[in-house]
Amino acid sequence: MKLIDFKNRLMLLDTLEFYLPNGNTIPAHFHITEIGQIDKKYIDCGGTLRFETKISMQLWYSVDTAHRLTASKLLKIIEIAESKLQIADAEIEIEYQAETIGKYMLDYKQNKFVLKTTETTCLASDLCGITQLKPIKKLAELTTAVGCCGGSDKCC
Repeated sequence: MKLIDFKNRLMLLDTLEFYLPNGNTIPAHFHITEIGQIDKKYIDCGGTLRFETKISMQLWYSVDTAHRLTASKLLKIIEIAESKLQIADAEIEIEYQAETIGKYMLDYKQNKFVLKTTETTCLASDLCGITQLKPIKKLAELTTAVGCCGGSDKCC
């Protein structure tokens, strides 16, 4: 979701609700602790120069359960960021603390903001000779599938 879409949705809401990809609700006493623009300039594995701009928002909560960020207050914070930082209308990336800081894209379903998982990929698969991408498996799935440990903790 781009920043302009996010702002347009906020204008129609009284309360903010954010959900994780697994359906769990982010506690209602969350804060948006920062808003910024991230410009990324990089080379992919095929040698192509790439540029990417995202609007980063860090979503965080603590023990202050009485705190509630309203849609109108968040709009004011965004307006300050737009004015002081001259940020672009780019895709929003949400940072949220789980086991580590996760980065999520943003979607909107049934009057709720939904964090969408992000994935990595090879950007130059045609140059690398990758003809078909295989699904990523977790180590636990692999060890179970091939039975390499056999109950022993010495090999896996």
